[in-house]
Amino acid sequence: MALEGICGMNKLDFATPYEILDHGQRNQAAMGSINFQNPFKLVLPPTPYPFGNINKLFEKTSTKINVTSGTTTLGFIFQGGIVLCADSRGTSDTFIGSNEVEKIIEISDHLLGTMAGCAADCWDRVLMRECRLYELRFKRKLPVRAAARMICNTAFHMLDMGLSMGMMLAGWGPKGPQLAYVDSDGERLYGSNFVVGSGSLAAMGVFDVNFHFDMTNEEAFTLAERALYHATYSDSYTGGLVRVYHITKDGWKKISCTDSVVLHERFKNFDNQPTLDVDSKERYFARDGLDLKKRPCTIPKEGDEDNDGNNDDTR
Repeated sequence: MALEGICGMNKLDFATPYEILDHGQRNQAAMGSINFQNPFKLVLPPTPYPFGNINKLFEKTSTKINVTSGTTTLGFIFQGGIVLCADSRGTSDTFIGSNEVEKIIEISDHLLGTMAGCAADCWDRVLMRECRLYELRFKRKLPVRAAARMICNTAFHMLDMGLSMGMMLAGWGPKGPQLAYVDSDGERLYGSNFVVGSGSLAAMGVFDVNFHFDMTNEEAFTLAERALYHATYSDSYTGGLVRVYHITKDGWKKISCTDSVVLHERFKNFDNQPTLDVDSKERYFARDGLDLKKRPCTIPKEGDEDNDGNNDDTR
């Protein structure tokens, strides 16, 4: 085929055209591509340790596969429910493939998921099927913890396969709002807020300063957009559209889908940013045995210089 010729695959000794395969070899090829016919099937890579072996496969050609990616997704619980926010930029190293990627997946009418890493490794379609089957079997909605356990078990059985995934699962259960994080290493965490992706540091810096549990819905939506805006401003792998979802006991609702350029015009003025809550910071450091009021001042006084002529501010 033309694609095989461009990639140089037809020149390899072990690359055999499909037309001359025998019946057994064709069955093996069909099993290896079953996910093309049924998108709810997960197909294991044909070789162990594929992330390392794939580079050996392409050493004889000029083709390289780069799975480097980046994104920013944010989720937190507050008095009004759960807010999920994500960008829409899809990248591979320095190449921007798309600015319209749906990174918040609508799994069911009460469960949402976010994806970070390689999109093909997030298994959202498989989780949609399992969620529907659970509802048919047990006549109740699939809990967030059960959904996170399904993804965690699947990821654990595929360790060392070169997967790259970080998912958040959010929904409303019998005990209230639930938020979980699952990654490709089989790790499963539950908490009140998570920030995942390459722009997580910038987003968390804005979120951590401005968040309080008793905020209104509009304040929560604005905080999510502001945090993602700072991620798009600081991280080149984050950008495109910023989508915000709100989850309550009645289900989820899509709040907004705003271009990051529009958010830049809205949040570029830093004069209107809220001030730091000094009292809360003092309580935070007091938990670690520190006292902000008793910390030594490290500002050098005029005329205090060391032998080399540099200011000595380490007293």
